[in-house]
Amino acid sequence: MLETATEKHRAGDLAAARRGYGEVLAMAPAHPLALFRLGLLELQEQRLDAALERLSGAAAADPGNSRYQLGLGQVLQSLERWDEAAEAYRCALRGEPASFDAHFALGVALQRAGRPAPAAAAYRDALALKAGDPSALGNLGAVLRECGDTDGAIERLEAAALIEPEAAAHTVNLAIALCQRRAFAEAESRLRALLAREPGHAEAAFNLGNALRGLGRPEEALAQYRRAADSRPGYAEALNNMGNVYKELGDFAAAMAAFEAALLARPDYVVAINNAGCLFRTLGQSDEAEDMLRRGLDVDPRHAALYDNLGNVLKDAGALDEAIGCYRRSLEIDPNNPATHANLAYTLCFRSTEARPIREECARWNARFAAPLVRCEADPARDLSPDRRLKVGYVSPDFREHCQALFTLPLLAHHDPAAFEVYCYSSAERADEVTRRIVQCAQVWRDVRPLDDIELCRMIRDDGIDILVDLTMHMAGGRPLVFARKPAPVQIAWLAYPGTTGMDAIDFRLSDPRLDPQGYDDHYAERTLRLPDSFWCYDPLTDVPDVNALPAVKRGHLMLGCLNNPCKLTEHTLALWGRAMRELPCARLKLMAPPGRHRQRLLARLAAQGIAAERVSFVEFRPRGEYLRSYHDIDFGLDTFPYNGHTTSLDALWMGVPTVTRVGATSVGRAGLSQLYHMDLLDLAADSDDDFVAAAVALGRDLPRLEALRGSLRGRIARSPLMDGARFAKNIESAFRHAWIAHCDSAARARAR
Repeated sequence: MLETATEKHRAGDLAAARRGYGEVLAMAPAHPLALFRLGLLELQEQRLDAALERLSGAAAADPGNSRYQLGLGQVLQSLERWDEAAEAYRCALRGEPASFDAHFALGVALQRAGRPAPAAAAYRDALALKAGDPSALGNLGAVLRECGDTDGAIERLEAAALIEPEAAAHTVNLAIALCQRRAFAEAESRLRALLAREPGHAEAAFNLGNALRGLGRPEEALAQYRRAADSRPGYAEALNNMGNVYKELGDFAAAMAAFEAALLARPDYVVAINNAGCLFRTLGQSDEAEDMLRRGLDVDPRHAALYDNLGNVLKDAGALDEAIGCYRRSLEIDPNNPATHANLAYTLCFRSTEARPIREECARWNARFAAPLVRCEADPARDLSPDRRLKVGYVSPDFREHCQALFTLPLLAHHDPAAFEVYCYSSAERADEVTRRIVQCAQVWRDVRPLDDIELCRMIRDDGIDILVDLTMHMAGGRPLVFARKPAPVQIAWLAYPGTTGMDAIDFRLSDPRLDPQGYDDHYAERTLRLPDSFWCYDPLTDVPDVNALPAVKRGHLMLGCLNNPCKLTEHTLALWGRAMRELPCARLKLMAPPGRHRQRLLARLAAQGIAAERVSFVEFRPRGEYLRSYHDIDFGLDTFPYNGHTTSLDALWMGVPTVTRVGATSVGRAGLSQLYHMDLLDLAADSDDDFVAAAVALGRDLPRLEALRGSLRGRIARSPLMDGARFAKNIESAFRHAWIAHCDSAARARAR
């Protein structure tokens, strides 16, 4: 009866086979072979629960039978119970150690369980039994790629593709590995050949999009992602990557639509949730950003990137303790993420009133990420003439419409081309009109966004850069691990903020005597080069809007203001403002903060300091021209502490608005002092909380002085070192020359030894 049923099964008459197996089991309910064959039939018809019951019965009745264990593993694999499937395959191998099928199936189960290293071992065991099997070679290549063995992956995948050229999976996996190696052009070639044979292959189009994106061809990448999504409706990965490219191209509405489409296809797709949350942040929609990122954490509470980006949103809103908690949680999950650790170190600057905690955190960042990368090989032979023309390289993601350009353009436009050859290494996401102005100032322009850190290091060395300048430090988009590899003999930090990178590989940092008086040198890992005038040289990059008349005269009451990012609005800051506004009971306050929950929380914090909501008004983040016009409503500014306003205070001075500052013990807390020094307004720089309140109250009660300052500040700042680009460039060049001579002396002593 069993043989008859089996013959019906082999002939494809499944109904007759089922009846026959049933008759056998009616007579012998524990018959292992009948249970096994009926289980395979159930599996064939995708009745997985019934198949599991039958095959479990067969394996229990005859536990040493490898075929039964292999069948049990197959149904468990179909149910995506990967660990149980793997155990069934191990049982099969105990009975038949030379079973290629069991070794191969074990590899698949372990691979799908997210355990690539033991999966690779299983595939190797399978290949030892059947050398050259293309499926085993292809799967081994895929898991080696997951393990980070890109060369080993490519070797196996190329072999699989050679044996089985018609198998698209080998070509796709090989292209993925080639992209991992950054061999994007070769990946493109192979995928285009596959798509010529199979135009509707969605995965090939998707990965071709990835290769094209790696080659810096975003529009072509977008077309391939769209092709993949058309070939496979609901292809969430392709829709997500479409969103990423649209964001890079500045089409934020299309980017959000793509992320929403990805989430419609797969509501728990955490990668798209994270990207949508980041886009909401870019758009200034902080509530939506926070909600989206928390939604992601509900799906995956151990997703490190979600905590990191939630920390960014909370930092922007001024919830510094919560932000720091998110960064620390992210690092607990993924301790090897340098960007998250950099976010943590930078955020400490906003609340720390002393330099030590910041330097210690930056030192921890350096020890974990930067110090292991320092090269041991000697620099190529280099002309150590102290007075020769030097090649200076500037590295930044912000050679574009960004506050950094207000300071880079005055310097780059005034460099002495006879003494310095200027290279700009730009990682800007999108070029704009400001980018084009900066390009005109450089002797050599490099668009390096598609390059990884190793490729960029190689380019800098090949260019023969003598002095490499980091303009970003631990802020978004920086390339600190390029500097960690020491591609130039002299490396200097400047501009992003006047703090420390914590990096042994950075030789110097630029500062000025007000930011860093004598005795501050131990705040930094780098040696300090004090420029004689100012750390900043400012160009508003516009002549409009004009300075208006003092608004208090016409309005009848004072409007105090602070247009800094809310991350600087610490409790100490709000307490100082509350004291000043109690002494100026008719004064109002204007702040910059996005609408939503965080603005309401800020109002509650202000109310706790005695500043009622009806005394407070807000502006949202605006394009630069509209933002500058906001100062038309402000009579004078109140600075933040312990992180002063930097660019915003210079913008205020340009618009005729003086700012009262509280001088701190860190360089970021002494920016107001440094700037007011050059405006002959040191009476507005307070060394204590009481002095801050007194200075603000005195200024608020002196409308004639405010009127006079309103009319004179633009001219005064324009005539000061703060806007003298030629003078600033000479000071910078003198500092660079000093650093170069120090390097030449050190190198000469080393050669003499």
